[in-house]
Amino acid sequence: MNIQIHNENNVANEFQKEQIINFLFHHLEEYGDPKNDIKKSLDYAMGENQKAGGTVLYSTNPENQEISGAVILNKTGMKGYIPENILVYIATDKNLRGKGIGKALMQKAIEVTNGDIALHCEPENPARKLYEKLGFTSKYLEMRLKK
Repeated sequence: MNIQIHNENNVANEFQKEQIINFLFHHLEEYGDPKNDIKKSLDYAMGENQKAGGTVLYSTNPENQEISGAVILNKTGMKGYIPENILVYIATDKNLRGKGIGKALMQKAIEVTNGDIALHCEPENPARKLYEKLGFTSKYLEMRLKK
């Protein structure tokens, strides 16, 4: 498995961005968002429009060079009371799940990211078990006010 890493200092090109957005849109399934929201997170991670930046990782299948998994983390600009990074998106190709792609991407993301990482995960999301195995804990109940 080949893992590519991009951030505000190593920006993905437009073709790569489009591939990542389409991949996440397709493979996030019921946990996904509209393409425009995924694009906003990716642009943020690339540091566009003076945003804080982040990290984008994606793996490719050695057989056909197609994306097999992708992760987007955004820097929060904070430290301590709120983790420095938030995991916004992670998905693996639905036809390749259970082969360790998500785990490998998360391990690499943890390795190359400076600071703590937060994430949001629905209780019934099967990825929750992976996050817990990697050391993530659930300390708080998230509450939101939508305006």
